[in-house]
Amino acid sequence: MTVVAEEPRVEELLALYERMAVIRATEKAAYDLFMAGLVKGTTHLASGQEAVAVGASAALEPDDYVFATYRGHHHAIARGATPEACLAELMSRATGLCGAKGGSMHLTVADHNMLGSYAIVGAHLPIACGAAWSAKLRGTSQVAVAFFGDGATNIGAFHEALNLAAVWKLPVLFVCENNLYMEYTSIKTVTAVAQPAAGRAHAVVAVQRAVAAAAARARAGDGPTVIEALTYRQYGHSRGDPGKYRPQEEVDAWLKRDPLLVLAERLRDRGVDQAAVEEVDAKAREEVAAAVEAAKSAPPPSEETAFTDVWADGGAQWRT
Repeated sequence: MTVVAEEPRVEELLALYERMAVIRATEKAAYDLFMAGLVKGTTHLASGQEAVAVGASAALEPDDYVFATYRGHHHAIARGATPEACLAELMSRATGLCGAKGGSMHLTVADHNMLGSYAIVGAHLPIACGAAWSAKLRGTSQVAVAFFGDGATNIGAFHEALNLAAVWKLPVLFVCENNLYMEYTSIKTVTAVAQPAAGRAHAVVAVQRAVAAAAARARAGDGPTVIEALTYRQYGHSRGDPGKYRPQEEVDAWLKRDPLLVLAERLRDRGVDQAAVEEVDAKAREEVAAAVEAAKSAPPPSEETAFTDVWADGGAQWRT
């Protein structure tokens, strides 16, 4: 099944740009809050990778399933989380997205079927297969989308999930956010193929251009798709990593390909005034600034919630 995507209208491009600008501003706020000592635990930023989350989400239906990695702020917001809820979660506030129990590495938007961010590398890929299998058994048109980094392609769960998806022709999309580095190691030094996801996905169809087309294939019963998106994180692996192992010329080259800069240029080519683009940027910064203040002033979670939503029955009594 072939789907030819139409050129988005200017209004749609502006909406995509605004969503990316909000994510970028939220990531900057997370960085500043971490440096100020207000973020509990570590945090992994996705600045530079916003286009993957926003572009994919725009091609999905509201009830499709999404699974992300611990670098999942952009996916949570793309699927409906507010900057305030995300930042409050990072600061361990009661108003946080997970009530202060998830932190940066476990953002979840369950009511929008964004079913978690996973700290164990590759662990969510078989889980995405399970969600896709559920949709297939129930006869719905839902698809499951698992976003993962290039480092996960060397994990056994990656190969197992792709094989299972192909055997059962599951409506699942595997989207590799290939930002060229695993944790601190260049993916090319430990992987024998140039494309660690698409280049080794012989059991499934490798489609790199359109999530919409891949989702249409899945909904039509034609099985899974692997999509590899070349991207680049503008920060180090986590907040404790200055990223000095990356060649400066490489960093500079990728900064020139910043997805916000690229889309802003495309908008100008489509006749959008620069002032309109700057207005969107300002609006995003104002939204996130208000979210920061709201999250800072929110209360911590009460002690009564410590054992709720921890086990299936809402408590830990069964362990005694």
